[in-house]
Amino acid sequence: MGIEVTVEGLTMSFGSQTIWRDVSLTLPAGEVSVMLGPSGTGKTVFLKSLIGLLKPEKGRVLVDGVDMVGDSDRKVFAARKKFGLMFQDGAMFGSMNLYDNIAFPLREHTRKSEKEIRRIVLERMDMVGLGGEERKLPGQISGGMRKRAGLARALVLDPQIILCDEPDSGLDPVRTAYLSQLLIDVNTRTDCTMLIVTHNIEIASTVPDNMGMLFRRDLVTFGPREVLLTSRDPVVAQFLRGNRHGPIGMSEEKDAATLAAEAERFGSLKVREMEIPPQLEPSPGLPERMGAVRRSQRVMANLHLLPAEAQEAIQNAHRRRSMGGPPPPVPWASA
Repeated sequence: MGIEVTVEGLTMSFGSQTIWRDVSLTLPAGEVSVMLGPSGTGKTVFLKSLIGLLKPEKGRVLVDGVDMVGDSDRKVFAARKKFGLMFQDGAMFGSMNLYDNIAFPLREHTRKSEKEIRRIVLERMDMVGLGGEERKLPGQISGGMRKRAGLARALVLDPQIILCDEPDSGLDPVRTAYLSQLLIDVNTRTDCTMLIVTHNIEIASTVPDNMGMLFRRDLVTFGPREVLLTSRDPVVAQFLRGNRHGPIGMSEEKDAATLAAEAERFGSLKVREMEIPPQLEPSPGLPERMGAVRRSQRVMANLHLLPAEAQEAIQNAHRRRSMGGPPPPVPWASA
């Protein structure tokens, strides 16, 4: 099972530029979470901070008792082995075939025999749908296959936490849909904690148990996906709808004069109803996803703490599941 990641008061700056400030959230153990945000809001920086590759000036990241910000390099390096990282571009060594690329962490960080390494690598390649492709070079395969190879490599050390940096970048909608299902299936098989950074609304609305959003150097919100998908916050609504009119501009945020002129010309940003798509289920033949079970229990126990729109969405989905059917579409807020 995956482990919980607790972020407390994290603040990150590069020189005089604050990237984000006072970010606090908890990635629940074994659940899938997504972090959204416009370009330039520091989502990748946030991932690197979780794993200890970048050091924020304030706050803590607690992973199984280790503070990835403040503890010694020795402790951070040991805790880092609990993570698997799926890079945005796959980060394959071009001169190595897929087998050797995926075997690389095992050869570098373990003393396993080549026989044991082969068993693990082929199992992980089968898990991501790359069985039989081990002799191919990264330059001989598609972008989607490189993404899957990167995921297989992230899995070979049996991590308890998997971080995925924009896994959909460069993929067409069909391959993105396949990748979304693969991420759910990997979580089902491994029960690891997952955090996905993405711009893709399809992934964000169908894959995670929890969602968050970074904007204007702050964490706008983080919690059950229904909270964000039913949010009437203008920033969230504009981003989910992909609308030009609203607080988000080309340089992340618009100034007051631009917003006033926009409101005069187009009227204030209106929130209208759309539908929340059902969350993806594991592929046929796989067991029930335990992260989803734990998440349902946790959310239902704290339902009274959530906004009314999110409560309704969660109750409708829970009611439909208890009757043995897929969750129905329910309203979500959009610009």
